[in-house]
Amino acid sequence: MDLSSLIDSLHPLEIRVLKAFGAQPSGSALETERLATATALEPSQLSMAIEWLLAKSLLDIDKETITPVVSLTPVGQDYHAKAAPIEQVLTAARESASTGRRLTIPDLQAKDGLDPSDVSKAVGKLKKEGVLLIIQGGCIEATGRPSPTAERVRALLQQLHNGPRELEQFTDSDRQIIQDYAVKRGNAKEPFRVDDRVARSFKLTSTGIMAADHLARQGVAEEVSQLSPELLKDGSWRSKRFRKYTISLRAPRIGTGKKHPYREFLDTVKTKLVSMGFQEMRGSLVETEFWNMDALFMPQFHPARDIHDVYFVKQPTHATKIAEPFLSRVTKAHQDGGKTGSTGWKYAFNMERAKRLVLRSQGTAVSARTLAAGPLTPGKYFSIARCFRYDQVDATHATDFFQVEGIVLGKDINFRTLLGLLNLFAREVAQAKEVKFVPAYFPFTEPSVELHVRHPRLGWMELGGAGLFRPEVTLPLGVDVPVIAWGLGLDRMAMVALGIHDIRELFTDNLELIRTTRGIF
Repeated sequence: MDLSSLIDSLHPLEIRVLKAFGAQPSGSALETERLATATALEPSQLSMAIEWLLAKSLLDIDKETITPVVSLTPVGQDYHAKAAPIEQVLTAARESASTGRRLTIPDLQAKDGLDPSDVSKAVGKLKKEGVLLIIQGGCIEATGRPSPTAERVRALLQQLHNGPRELEQFTDSDRQIIQDYAVKRGNAKEPFRVDDRVARSFKLTSTGIMAADHLARQGVAEEVSQLSPELLKDGSWRSKRFRKYTISLRAPRIGTGKKHPYREFLDTVKTKLVSMGFQEMRGSLVETEFWNMDALFMPQFHPARDIHDVYFVKQPTHATKIAEPFLSRVTKAHQDGGKTGSTGWKYAFNMERAKRLVLRSQGTAVSARTLAAGPLTPGKYFSIARCFRYDQVDATHATDFFQVEGIVLGKDINFRTLLGLLNLFAREVAQAKEVKFVPAYFPFTEPSVELHVRHPRLGWMELGGAGLFRPEVTLPLGVDVPVIAWGLGLDRMAMVALGIHDIRELFTDNLELIRTTRGIF
């Protein structure tokens, strides 16, 4: 930009700052305070003008000094007028000693203006100093010693009542007390506040010097923002400087209300499945090991039962009972296969462990309960199930996640039907461009398969497993027709569909990210 165009682009506030520098010897640096005096601008106006000039490379920061400054908070002002908690506790203890009356912690907590946390902190400090003793019965007794902390807190309250002071002006011991009783994150009820006071000085750049010299020599006409009838009538518009408008600037963005992208994605998945004729299944987040694992022909010695994969409920630990005849049938299937034609797992099934309560680790638990409830044949069912597993959190793993769980049952259902549905979900729901199937093993399905899709940035990513339910699962639950089942990670499907590269961003509180993330359709 040439000098003439640069001068024309200057705001009146910027011009006043440049003129202040122009009145000084060339190359001089000015502090913010001196600039405020020379320009007679409000702090906010001066700050804006400086930021604009820095952005235009007309101004540089010459020096920056950060000084910690101590001041009283409103709580501190109140302590100055009355007494700090440590003073109140000490006074109460001394009065108790002089009157012979017993003083306890509950007595102190009952006093007006004292919170339990204030009492605890004050008693702890005074006890450490040897000013108070905790005697038999939990009573507090004053020893008669003075409290250096209480005395210094009172002195600091008095000094800072007259106005803020630099932290360096205090002794090391006073600084420690200030830090101990200063406002911190999560603890705002403290008497002192330590803030960083930033002092800057600025110098003109070479371009800034040229602009300031030009303004000093030729000056600048008075700027007006609009043409009025008076200016036209007397011709004075000829000597005025009209403010320029930049029509290339973007208009301010209005943050309109919208659904969270992931919430919209979940609603869309549900709408699509319902429109395809699926009925929704629902289930509890807290489930028994029986429905979460046993009913799925997962042996009780399976590694997934370990605490490193499943969250156990602390209280209550067990359900009171498991519905019959399912408990007996599943027990037989595990022990010797029962009437399923299988040999089972050949171990002693523990019915008490089957009652153990866990957080649902897979949506297939909802499918098991649906099969036991007498589903329609043929029938199609789905569930959007929240599941919980202990896992290392990273870009593609979380400790809690959504699964889209589904089953289709009927006499003509087969494995090819399953592959067709999985391909449809991957392309229509996840919006995946590349899909592949990988052979897999699950205790409750045979044959089994994993669905993988290619994420634009993360590469191939597993969405979940699927397969044809084994007879050891369906027959004990009262179903004698083929059943295909799948459990796919909706969070990962959403990552592909929404163009997100980190699973944690699905639950972010970053409003900018939420506003700019595109919807699925």
